Amino acid sequence: MDTIDYYNKYASKIFEDTVDRDTEELREEFLSYLQPGDTILDLGCGSGRDSLAFYDLGYDVTPLDASEEMCKLAEIHTGLEVLQISYEDMEFNEAFDGVWGCGALIHEPEDELEGILDKLADGLCQKGVLFLSFLEGDFEGIRSGRYFCEYTEEQLERILRETGRFEIIRLWRTEEEGHDGGERWLNLLARKIS
Repeated sequence: MDTIDYYNKYASKIFEDTVDRDTEELREEFLSYLQPGDTILDLGCGSGRDSLAFYDLGYDVTPLDASEEMCKLAEIHTGLEVLQISYEDMEFNEAFDGVWGCGALIHEPEDELEGILDKLADGLCQKGVLFLSFLEGDFEGIRSGRYFCEYTEEQLERILRETGRFEIIRLWRTEEEGHDGGERWLNLLARKIS
């Protein structure tokens, strides 16, 4: 079963596990670089939790997810149309002031990350702002039925630098308590430079 199949099969459980997760501090940090009413792509929107928060604050938000079942649940939760598109198939041209990807790329292999970052840069307006969060560590492979790729701070800095399309604004750690212990996250804010 690939990762999208996993999300389709367990969509209801994933929705319940994530819809009430508190991401307000991260959202506020991201929004501090945007203007009221700006356009935001919610990459891998999952339950639609953050899309709804952005929408309620008056932002023009576009939720996107690759899982058909997650899209259905997010549409019910938010009342917004959710684009069902894989990251590889995204084709946006300077459409967004900000891209929000909270945990959105944790299942993408490292060798595919630069190509996705290129697509996100294409989708951002000049000086647009990108937020991404990644699991911190050095694991890459199948865990709990899904593919995961963890990163170190040095890896993320190198990958962003090698794209030549972003400058890092801030890179910081947070910890999240979970049912199976704590998870360490690396949070990245970057600005498009080309």
